[in-house]
Amino acid sequence: MTMEQKQAGGRRRREPGTPGPVSRWMQRTMNARVNRKIRRGRDRLMGMDVLILHTVGRHSGQPRQSPLAWFADGPDAWMIIASGGGAHHPGWYHNLMAHPDRAAIELPGRPAVPVTPRRLDGPDRDRAWERVVAAQPRYAKYQDKSDREYPVIRLTPR
Repeated sequence: MTMEQKQAGGRRRREPGTPGPVSRWMQRTMNARVNRKIRRGRDRLMGMDVLILHTVGRHSGQPRQSPLAWFADGPDAWMIIASGGGAHHPGWYHNLMAHPDRAAIELPGRPAVPVTPRRLDGPDRDRAWERVVAAQPRYAKYQDKSDREYPVIRLTPR
């Protein structure tokens, strides 16, 4: 155990800019509620198309499911934005990048489909970001408040 952990009563000290236990509990509770709605066929939330991203925990190896807004990128591709997570990329993003071969998405009322994620960079990201912001200007406001550039991930069926 590190000195920092001893000082925190044997627990790992939370990094600045990361959510605490109450915030994490609220997030898990809300995610479960939204996932149920998506599975019952609700396809929009707060004016955005939604899906459930299936990943595997990068440390735990446990299955994870995150409801996310998505943006069309052609007939059989979806873009998602790693906008949550405060000062750090959200956990689902790290899980997705750690185990890209185990990713899947669930669209409203449909079974899960395995997908291949690809993080967009450079001009590809810039073009995709312009389309996202045109469809949902709130993302530009979120990005302006962050010190990190939000990753844009393209998902295609495997």
